[in-house]
This record gives sequence, structure tokens and C-alpha cells, in this order.
Amino acid sequence: MPEVRAAFQAIIDYGKEMAEWSVPIAEFNREALAAGYPSFSGGQSHAPFDILADTLRGTRGIFIDMYRQPDKLQEAMEILTPINIDCGVEMANASGRPIVFFALHKGDDTFMSDKQYEQFYWPALKKVIMGLIDEGCVPLLFAEGRYNNRLAIIKDLPRGAVLWHFDQTDMTRAKEILGDTACIAGNVPSSLLRTGTPQAVKEYCRQLIEVCGKGGGFILTGGASIDKGNPNNLRAIIEAAKEYGVYK
Repeated sequence: MPEVRAAFQAIIDYGKEMAEWSVPIAEFNREALAAGYPSFSGGQSHAPFDILADTLRGTRGIFIDMYRQPDKLQEAMEILTPINIDCGVEMANASGRPIVFFALHKGDDTFMSDKQYEQFYWPALKKVIMGLIDEGCVPLLFAEGRYNNRLAIIKDLPRGAVLWHFDQTDMTRAKEILGDTACIAGNVPSSLLRTGTPQAVKEYCRQLIEVCGKGGGFILTGGASIDKGNPNNLRAIIEAAKEYGVYK
């Protein structure tokens, strides 16, 4: 079938592009490490719900499961939980860096209700997080999208044990709710870095630092990664951190 061959060819082409893209990224990482800049993460793990929703069941399938066979869904996540703990620990040990990165895909406010989040998403994810903490790892949780409705729920973790990296979450609320519990990072918008001026970027960063930097526990960084942007806007972030990110 021509459409099937085209689909497989597209995957092959994508793989080639990824391989080429990874070469300068790997070189940059080597140079940064040699210069004494530590990597932001040493391993990777996943929320059990996302493992199923991203691949094995798909978005449509996982939401049907939540209604038609919730018990089987819970059982599957229980099986995936120790696997994700072991994966994060093994990668952290291999790299020598304790920070374990999570890309949280389906936990966003718009994917499910708070009740569903507390029933299906958070319990298994929390078990993975606690398992990694017990092994001496530091979970770095990238909350993709908006987590405004989740902040009170995700506060239920040991103090100073995790880092939350927020994409589009209200950082003022994040600081108010999580500021005494976890380190938070974010959330200079990718759109601003792509299309804004250095002055606008620097002003946004100033406001972030003034709100989230109080008492420490804040890392100034982008809301999400981008491949192409205005280098002057990146320099504006660095300038803002140096100028405004000074504890007095």
C-alpha cells in the first residue's frame, strides 16, 4: 500500500534528521561539561499513565479505558511503576548525575478533571517519584502545558526533594503554593523567545525573578525548549539573571 510505505519512509527520514540534529547537541553538551557546567539531568523516567497514553493505548484509547476498564488501567500502571523507578535509577547511576527528568504529557489541566487526575495520574506518578527519592535521585518534573489546577495536589511530596519545571503554569500561584516545598523553574514563553524583543524578554524575566525568586528555590529558564530563536533573546535571559537574580 503506497500510504503505508510513505508512512514508514517518513519515519526513516525522521530518524535521519534526528541523528544529524543530535551531533551538534552532543558536542555542545561535551563542551559544557568540560567547561564545568553540569547537565540539567542525568536520567529519565515517565509517569505510568503517560507510558500507556503516549504509545500502548494512545490518547483516545486511554480515555476510553478510564471509563470502560478503570481497574485494568490501574493494574497496568502498577506494573509499570517499578519499571520506571528502575529505569531512572539505572540511568542516573550510569551518568553519575542524580537528577531524573520526567516529561509529563497528559497531566495538563485540559486533559482530565482534577478528580480523574487524583484517581488515575497522580498516585502512580507519586509512587515513581518517591521510589526515585528513596534511591537518592532528584526528580525533575517538566509539567507540560498548564498545571494551575494541580498545584495543591502535587505539593504532597517531601520538602526539597523535587524540582518542578513549569511550561505555561501561573508562576505566581506556583510560588505561593509550592514555594516552601519544592524548587520551581520556568517559564519564559517560547513564543516570546522566538518573536519578542530582548527588552521584552528581559522585562519578563525581571518580573519572574521578583515573584519567584523570593527566599530562593527558583531557576530562571524557558517554559519549553526551542531549536531556533533570536540569540539576543537568550542573552537577555542571562543578563536578567545576572542583574536581577542577586540575593540581598
